[in-house]
Amino acid sequence: MHTAIVNIGQLVTLAGPPRPRVGTELRELGLVEDAALLIEDGCIAAAGSYTELHAQIPKDAAVVDAEGRCVTPGFVDAHTHLVFAGNRAAEFEQRIAGATYQQIAAAGGGILRTVELTRAASEDELLAAAGRHRDWMLRGGTTTLEAKSGYGLDHATELKMLRVLGRLDEEGPVRIVPTLLAAHTVPPEYAGRREQYVRWVVEELIPEVAAAKLARYCDAFCDDNAFTVEETRTVLTAARQHGLGLRVHAEQFRPGTGAALAAELGAATADHLETATAETLGQLRTAGVQPVLLPGSVFALGRTAYPPARTMVELGLAIVLATDFNPGSSPIASMPFMLSLACLEMGLTPAEALTAATINAAWSLDLGNRTGSLETGKQADLLIHEFTDYRELAYFIAAPARPRVLIAGREVTP
Repeated sequence: MHTAIVNIGQLVTLAGPPRPRVGTELRELGLVEDAALLIEDGCIAAAGSYTELHAQIPKDAAVVDAEGRCVTPGFVDAHTHLVFAGNRAAEFEQRIAGATYQQIAAAGGGILRTVELTRAASEDELLAAAGRHRDWMLRGGTTTLEAKSGYGLDHATELKMLRVLGRLDEEGPVRIVPTLLAAHTVPPEYAGRREQYVRWVVEELIPEVAAAKLARYCDAFCDDNAFTVEETRTVLTAARQHGLGLRVHAEQFRPGTGAALAAELGAATADHLETATAETLGQLRTAGVQPVLLPGSVFALGRTAYPPARTMVELGLAIVLATDFNPGSSPIASMPFMLSLACLEMGLTPAEALTAATINAAWSLDLGNRTGSLETGKQADLLIHEFTDYRELAYFIAAPARPRVLIAGREVTP
């Protein structure tokens, strides 16, 4: 089956080297004006100017008119907490009144409140809720996303969350990459018994999840209110031994909470990094760890310390941009809004932000050879925007624009 997308005013191919982009490469979008795309069996067969490609379009091809608009790869959201029950709107109100994220957590709110609600929900209820969240993201142009467990913190609910992610991935059309995050916080039934909880995660849960192929990655929250560096090392070392890739919540609230460990263990990503130092960033660069920047959580918590993105770019780190969608610290499902925050609050250019939200994010999930750019042989995951210039994605802040979304060459609507 052939599909031709024609009358593309501006095509962002992001064609380039088969690896994450760094430095000045982040601004090299592979732009083509007056362009066309040829799709065959769900994959890109050719991308370039219409003048060059029009003779290759089969007579029986389905033709899609882009109406002179901008076409980009679909967004790849590399850090989400997609599956949870209920919400924390009451805590949102408390934070507005002056309570901090840490104070709410210490009073039994925060993650533990969502754990309580998620444990009580059935698998089908969680599937329905997560499907609604997935659809929000799809409407904004997210075609691939990573999603974590971590609101169960017990055997039944962690597996239940991962099964939901598997069912959503099988249902499609959005590709979902599952991550085990049992090391999110210590559950109340293990209060005063931290070592036993870590031992259970390491000796029982990780081997079962890996054997059943319920997750591709393992994550851990290294923080004063979560897990120490040594506890995080124990969890991630076990995960690596069982064949899982590694991701780390690191340096969100203070330096010394996990980024150096991510470098030591060769993790795929270190996520957050709001307080990371130049020395630690150098360690991440040397180890090839990709920073996943989550400006939505800084914004939603009313903080001002955004990740030092410009320093990261200057150091040659392959930055990634993601939503951190979750019910507490970042109830934001919009990747376009992340582009705006990245430009306004972290000093990235629109081109750098778009690269971080597409091809670099895909590489952080080991999917860079399949999606994230519009190059021959890759899956045709793309967006036909309402705009004519890619910079408008960041410039029109929180615009209610809805791109036309194609996944594997087929237009989809949530």
